[in-house]
Amino acid sequence: MDPPLTTAELNRALLARQHLLDRADVPVTAMVDHLVGLQAQNAWSPYVGLWSRVSSFSHGDLGGTLLERSTARIAVMRGTIHLVTAPDALLLPALIAPLFRKDLLVNAAHAAALRTLDVDELTARARALVEERPRVTTDLGALLGERWPDVAPATLAYGARGTLPLVQVPPRGVWGRSGATTWTTAWSWLGPQATAAAPDVTDPDVLAAELERLVLRYLAAFGPATVADLQAWSGLTGLRPVVDGLGDRVLRFSAPPPPGGVRPRTVVDVPDAPRPAGDVPAPVRFLPDLDNVLLSHADRSRIVSDERRRSLQTRNGVIPGTVLVDGRVGATWVVRRTRLDDGGRSRRELATLEVTSLDPLDTARRRALEDEGSRFVRFFADDAAEHAVVVAAT
Repeated sequence: MDPPLTTAELNRALLARQHLLDRADVPVTAMVDHLVGLQAQNAWSPYVGLWSRVSSFSHGDLGGTLLERSTARIAVMRGTIHLVTAPDALLLPALIAPLFRKDLLVNAAHAAALRTLDVDELTARARALVEERPRVTTDLGALLGERWPDVAPATLAYGARGTLPLVQVPPRGVWGRSGATTWTTAWSWLGPQATAAAPDVTDPDVLAAELERLVLRYLAAFGPATVADLQAWSGLTGLRPVVDGLGDRVLRFSAPPPPGGVRPRTVVDVPDAPRPAGDVPAPVRFLPDLDNVLLSHADRSRIVSDERRRSLQTRNGVIPGTVLVDGRVGATWVVRRTRLDDGGRSRRELATLEVTSLDPLDTARRRALEDEGSRFVRFFADDAAEHAVVVAAT
């Protein structure tokens, strides 16, 4: 019989691997590699995620990696934009390619038009255009429209993004700088030397080995987990044979049934990953609006209840910036800026971090939220002249 794990133990294992129990003194690229990327639809999100995980993290630590091309922003897991290391910007799109191919065939807005043209030709033309120089989405669509004038430019650009590993080039993603979303291929951006070093996943044996390695990396950062969890994180299906093929390279445990379920589940894990006791203290940690620790399991009850998650989501499924309290989602946060009244002589601002607890607060928890919040608002609103923290309970 598989040894049992409680929900609390699953929670602490996840937090330990995500470095949300103790910040790690490691380079940014090492943390990004360990986490297999961070959600980056919003340019600021990975900065918050890394601040809560890396000791003495500064904005320049991440911005510098983007500028020197040791990290990149690219669509990978679940078809969403992630910040990943340069090697993963070349590898992950190839592993996730079945997800993109499927979406091209079923996307309600674009699939019908894409079926009317030669997608291979579209891919080749788009690659030539973005490798000539990085292009914004509207320019890419318009240039492709010269060949396919009867297809909407947005559809043509969508087809290019679904068939090419396109990175968003800086200055987008660099803290304190702005820029339109501008694309080129990972091959062009990272160069021939990096591209030549990437595994050739067109070889079935290499593909099988890299999928196994991806599973082990996921477990090291998010485990213990089920096959359904792995598929929810990656967006891929049909991964049970990959997990079964790992044999004694993974351990197996019994976990509580998911909400509404009655039968325990089997979760798998890498042998050398931390599995702390369920009562290990967990500090307050601020998370961005989108953080993989909240998105990478089919059953997320180890960190947030289904009821709470549904109550926090907007209509498009976005969860606001959240705060972990005792290891679980216990508060939300927002930073509001107001102009300081100095007679109009300057544009100095006050940045106020508003924390809304979702549970009753005792004195110790309120103080912990205020203390960590004070440090966080100074990081998040580093250009503000003054900072304040307000903690309230619902």
